[in-house]
Amino acid sequence: MNRLVIATRASELALWQTHHIKDKIEREFPYIKVELNEITSRGDKILDRPLALIGGKGHFTKELEDAMLAGEADMAVHSLKDVPTYIPEGLELVAITKRQDQSDVFLSHKFSSLESLPMGAVVGTTSLRRRMQLLRVRPDLVIKDLRGNVNTRLRKLREGQYDAIILAYIGLARLNLLEDIPFTQKLPLDIMIPPMGQASLGIEIVSSNRRVREIAQSLNDKESYLLTQLEREFISEIGAGCSAPVAVNATIDGDNLKIESMIGYPDGTNILHKSLIAKREESNSLGKRLASLMVENGALDILRNAEKLAFKEVRPERI
Repeated sequence: MNRLVIATRASELALWQTHHIKDKIEREFPYIKVELNEITSRGDKILDRPLALIGGKGHFTKELEDAMLAGEADMAVHSLKDVPTYIPEGLELVAITKRQDQSDVFLSHKFSSLESLPMGAVVGTTSLRRRMQLLRVRPDLVIKDLRGNVNTRLRKLREGQYDAIILAYIGLARLNLLEDIPFTQKLPLDIMIPPMGQASLGIEIVSSNRRVREIAQSLNDKESYLLTQLEREFISEIGAGCSAPVAVNATIDGDNLKIESMIGYPDGTNILHKSLIAKREESNSLGKRLASLMVENGALDILRNAEKLAFKEVRPERI
């Protein structure tokens, strides 16, 4: 094998991530020429509605998966947080890159921190997870929908459409976009629990291609794979869709693994927050165990009601 084709979204951040993987492969396997198949996903095209109203994060991965199944690519590079827990038959998520900074970051041209925002300040985010956690600590804020690529979101902030916005830190850092923003504040993970898989890349391949599997597995970080699999296991088990605010994060401290989750209503009420800790050798199915604990404490009712409440103000019949 001397040629490998990677399917990637055509956004600036996705291309940065895919070129990062391309460079790693070409250094490790210098006889392989890596080519990119750039694809504009449906999630990148529809920018006037929240993702939850167009079918969720799968719209960032479906076209890439279709390209692999059609023989137009051997591998796809995804932001792992965008990858649904269901993987189509014939494909496989075989490697997770080393997890980097998982923080969400507060950005503003007017105010120095989340705490310094005045009552009624307008904060931009489309994420139900962020909305829930922001309103939990600052119920006085006005949360306004925010779509578009990273540069579009930053332009809207600069134009004064928002007093502040919340984005993932790692994407801004990768594109060197933080230095031009007057005020930035990384939000602690105990205030803003990240989503499943944040700050790792997922490498998906055609299952039957053994050589591509070998190449992809050279990119795998074992610790990140373990932790993100627990998070994906939790999401799969609890059946949480994109129309419900869900945060989940697994961490490791020495020989101890911890997984915690928070679900609730989009307005920051009816919060359920639980965690479990286990030794590494006893961590098998820890995600499923946390899901069971959450269900025992009423998670399914919360999720059902949260879905009804999500974006109800933007559900007119024209959608």
